[in-house]
Amino acid sequence: MNQSLWSLESQRALVTGGTKGIGEAIVRQFLDLGAAVFIVARDHNLLHEQLTTYRQQGHIVDGIAADVSQPGIAAQIIETVKTKWGALDILVNNAGTNIRKPTADYSSADYDHIVNTNLRSAYELSQAAYPLLKRSEQDHPVGGRIIFVSSVSGLSHTSSGSLYGMTKAALLQLTRNLAVEWAPDGIRVNAVAPWYINTPLASPVLTNPEKLTGILKRTPMNRIGEPEEVASVVSFLSMPASGYVTGQTISVDGGLLAWAF
Repeated sequence: MNQSLWSLESQRALVTGGTKGIGEAIVRQFLDLGAAVFIVARDHNLLHEQLTTYRQQGHIVDGIAADVSQPGIAAQIIETVKTKWGALDILVNNAGTNIRKPTADYSSADYDHIVNTNLRSAYELSQAAYPLLKRSEQDHPVGGRIIFVSSVSGLSHTSSGSLYGMTKAALLQLTRNLAVEWAPDGIRVNAVAPWYINTPLASPVLTNPEKLTGILKRTPMNRIGEPEEVASVVSFLSMPASGYVTGQTISVDGGLLAWAF
């Protein structure tokens, strides 16, 4: 077996929301697979703590404390990566948030916060990273890669709220658009759509016994997913082994979407 197909050795990746939950699991797997990782997260202290730990373990890692929902921050992040590394091979748009309310109760501030965090940031980071990802094809035969962390809420109604579902569905269409538009530039674009995963974002729901029971009843595998299980799919989509896969959404949902009745 060609081991290089299943490695991220010498690859340079940017992961947003990389200090907690799915994002942290992606960072850890990428580092273990040989990649250099640039982490973006809001919590400066937690970011500094994790960067120190990773460096002590011998990994190549850097990062910046930033709120990706803020206008103009995407260009600053990519410019920082360009200054520090001069190149980028993989962009993982993982940062996300949610406010669970009935649609009639959402305020314009709620709308702006969810849309800017979940959708606008991913769009603007992809746009800003395009020149570096396009150039990546010159350095690596596999070219540039973008992975969006969406949700099954972008594929079906869930109790997570209409704004969350709307933004996650938009990421899936953006995945298809960019995959086709940027294929000639050697850039592959895919998405993952998790169901409930053991993360801080899902904790308010998963710690509610009644809601947890309802979730498990709807999940054929009868358990909650782990961040590492999503990270493994993201890792695969980033590897040369998935070199002919683009424009796809892989659900990481314990069978939820396959179970109509």
